[in-house]
Amino acid sequence: MPKVTSEEAFEAEIEQHLLDNGYLKRRPQDFDPEIALIRDDLTDYVKDTQPKIWKRLQDLYGDQAGPQLIDAFHKEVRQRGLLDVLRQGFKASGRTVQVVTFRPAHGWNPALDAEYRKNRVSVARQIHVDPKRPGQEADLVLFVNGIPVVTAELKNPLTGQKAAHAKVQYQGDRDPDAPIFRFKERALVHFAVGSDEVWMTTRLARTDTVFLPFNKGDGHGAGNPSVKDKHRTHYLWEEVWQRDSLLDLLARFLFLENKEKLIFPRYHQLDCVRLLVKKAREHGAGSNYLVQHSAGSGKSNSIAWLAHQLATLHDAQDQKVYDGVVVITDRQILDSQLQEVIDQIEHEPGVVQPIVKGPSKSGQLAAALAARKQIIVCTIQSFGALAEKLDALTDRRYAIVVDEAHSSQTGDAARDMKEILGASSVAERYEEEADDLAAPDQAVLRAALARGPQRNLSYFAFTATPKYKTLQLFGHRGEDGEPRPIHLYSMRQAIEEKFILDVLQGYTTYERYFELVKKVQDDPRLDKKKASRALACFVDFSPENLRQKTEVIIEHFRSTVRRQLDGQAKAMVVTASRLHAVKTRLAFDRYIAERGYHDLGVLVAFSGGVVDPDDPATEVKPWTEPEMNRDPVTGETLPESRLREAFDTDRYQILIVAEKYQTGFDQRKLMAMYVDRRLSGIQAVQTLSRLNRKKEGKERTFVLDFVNQRDEILESFQPYYEATTVEQDIDPHRLYELRNEVLAFRILHESELKHFAEVFFAIGAKADRKGNARLHAAVDPAVDGFKALDDDAKDTFRNRLGAFLRLYAFLAQAVPFSDVDLERLYVYGKMLQRKLPSDGEPGDEVTLGEDVALRYYRLQKQAEGAIEPVPGVEGELPAPSDVGTRSVDAEQVTLSSLIDQFNERFGTDFDTGNLVESVTRDLRADDRMRAAAGANDRDNFGYVHDRAFDKAIIDRLQHHSGFVNFLFENEDALKWLRRKVRDDIYDAFQKERKAKE
Repeated sequence: MPKVTSEEAFEAEIEQHLLDNGYLKRRPQDFDPEIALIRDDLTDYVKDTQPKIWKRLQDLYGDQAGPQLIDAFHKEVRQRGLLDVLRQGFKASGRTVQVVTFRPAHGWNPALDAEYRKNRVSVARQIHVDPKRPGQEADLVLFVNGIPVVTAELKNPLTGQKAAHAKVQYQGDRDPDAPIFRFKERALVHFAVGSDEVWMTTRLARTDTVFLPFNKGDGHGAGNPSVKDKHRTHYLWEEVWQRDSLLDLLARFLFLENKEKLIFPRYHQLDCVRLLVKKAREHGAGSNYLVQHSAGSGKSNSIAWLAHQLATLHDAQDQKVYDGVVVITDRQILDSQLQEVIDQIEHEPGVVQPIVKGPSKSGQLAAALAARKQIIVCTIQSFGALAEKLDALTDRRYAIVVDEAHSSQTGDAARDMKEILGASSVAERYEEEADDLAAPDQAVLRAALARGPQRNLSYFAFTATPKYKTLQLFGHRGEDGEPRPIHLYSMRQAIEEKFILDVLQGYTTYERYFELVKKVQDDPRLDKKKASRALACFVDFSPENLRQKTEVIIEHFRSTVRRQLDGQAKAMVVTASRLHAVKTRLAFDRYIAERGYHDLGVLVAFSGGVVDPDDPATEVKPWTEPEMNRDPVTGETLPESRLREAFDTDRYQILIVAEKYQTGFDQRKLMAMYVDRRLSGIQAVQTLSRLNRKKEGKERTFVLDFVNQRDEILESFQPYYEATTVEQDIDPHRLYELRNEVLAFRILHESELKHFAEVFFAIGAKADRKGNARLHAAVDPAVDGFKALDDDAKDTFRNRLGAFLRLYAFLAQAVPFSDVDLERLYVYGKMLQRKLPSDGEPGDEVTLGEDVALRYYRLQKQAEGAIEPVPGVEGELPAPSDVGTRSVDAEQVTLSSLIDQFNERFGTDFDTGNLVESVTRDLRADDRMRAAAGANDRDNFGYVHDRAFDKAIIDRLQHHSGFVNFLFENEDALKWLRRKVRDDIYDAFQKERKAKE
């Protein structure tokens, strides 16, 4: 009997569990390493399940029937690959021979179920795997009907070895040309197994073998959780290798990507798909599910597997759960991935129906739905004009799989989709609630019901960065009542498992220092917000700013990035606007020409045409993306549709973008990002995550940020580093409060709302000139009433109406409202909002180019190094404000004072961060400060704080003499800094006190 701490004991324990749960035991001598098969198991399976074919073989070949069968199997596997032969069988003497029976989707055919049980799933230990090298033995091999499908090397840490040693063993000792290890021909996946971790690969290539983690995750990080009386990796043999699970993996998960890469699901993908399928089978249509999987974690494959299994899913009574699956995505690549996966599993044409670009998208979608296509892939906008092209979809149930779920799922496009796919559910609820309503209100009720959850629709929403609204709509509520993802593969786990790169590790921030001066004698009074924007643009587009940034970017790329990935590394420049992208591209072209850099290709991406105020020619012929991306040799323009392909070639290294390619862009050679726009929240995470894809040789990334502060980026990433939830719910009653606030202005009247709704719902989606005129006429009195309001009231009304529309569009998706009053105000308010006169004409914008000059400009590196999110902190998203942040008063300031504010903030060159931080830290640690804050209001606390603050500043005179002298020579600056620190400390002490109470 082996020692309990030995590797042999580890093997025996796993083997015994498999044998106790349906596996058959096979001896090492049963396996023939020359052909990598257990001959008898394969021939016996054919004899048992296909007696007619076996008899034909015997009639033809007599005693050689078995060898002839094996020879035919071997030849077809060499030609087509084992996975295809497992699923489709092979030809022997003119007959198709099946080598495995997979479990049917339903129990309608008992004979198939009986054949499924005849599969010989077996395990063997220490088998000789290489006919050319005696002594080469695999620790564990799993077989299906004599065909090896899984190999495993096991290591017991109690002997001083771990899973990492098993990986080295595969890379150093296993010959990829040995029959059992030949790619696509025999064993399909290889596991390196320890008692703590599991890794897997589908292709052995000696030292080039790439192993992927196959772990559950431990506390949202890498590894596996401890389990009482079990190994941390017990799930591998108890769940994944379980008999039915192994056959299911072969039947519905493994596939070849581009014919040369065999995909085996990682644990989080397999666990997620199976969990969602289980929930759908148990609960049927009508439930929503949210999946939070890190960017770069393989969501596309997870969606493909899930869509296929939902399309064939049957419940416990063998009834089909869904009549169809609709995949909502903006990514064309998902069409081909779905098709590739499902073609290999089904071998049936037409299972996936993509709705392709073109003028007839709604017609394509209508035809696909009418034809009951199993899986339809489209954008959510495809449903917008569908109603008049499609008859009612009665009594149908749909699974809606949403790729990159975001707030567009709360808008009118989502309502259109629900109204069409949820028609039977709406009709059922309409019959329950419409009896006591007048005919016009019945139409309003139907529209309101279409917005809410539908009994015949299930949503499966995938995202790496759920918004507050996404969590509320699709999240499941745990014991604490907060909405959460039903399945999580966190950014932290993906980084720690080295499946994606940490884009915050190589983060460098720059600060710009400049001084603006007034060139005119008068001092005009200007709108502060507009003037601030104008001054910012003046600095952004100044030749000196563009020149310095261009030099930093290009020289950094050439010196640090270009040589990565054997010279194939690429970079992205993220700009703040389309005009910014144009001017950046022109600055790049000038710099490259001046320096004679002939080995640097640049592309730019933006939508539409751009007029450059500094170039009168663009008034007639605006800049366009194809025009700026001309081939330097032929002069031909590059169509937008070919930009991705062109950027992937060796000709181009840098891509300048404005609002494009910041989400859903998967370019694994992208190693550097130069950020020249404000980023925050989800936008920051999604944009920077373009860098995180792994590629051979890509071990790090580079970010140079010219705009954002490090703490701002950390604040953006923290909520999505681990699990994400919400801080608080929104009270649905707030809708009624907002409705009352809107009506309180007395420019909307109930009679007009009812009249508008009657006309609106009578017209429906059809064009009707007379009806359209009646709609406008119904809204015009409210427009006239709005014009009569004073400016403050106009702003307040506009804010309250906008808040109501946003909140209703969101809450009506999550809460089953059936209130005709709310729906009436919503449809009326949408049109009224569009007709209200603008609060600012284009000519009102402030231009300061002739009045302001840039006297001084310098770009300086501020900080570099890793930005580290805090582990163990759950991300909580705040509820969105329902009334917006619009300022009622446009503050008026003089131009000179505004320039002073800019120079005060950016024009000095003091390194004050450490000083202020240390002063604040010392004062917060002072018990006298804490006592004073507890006994005084904010103003009285200042008497104690300010003296201590001044002393602390003076104590640091030796190391910060320039800044300290500046403060005490400039009383306003000293007062401003005192107040900032005082408020921060006072608020911190008050928060501590309330927490203790």
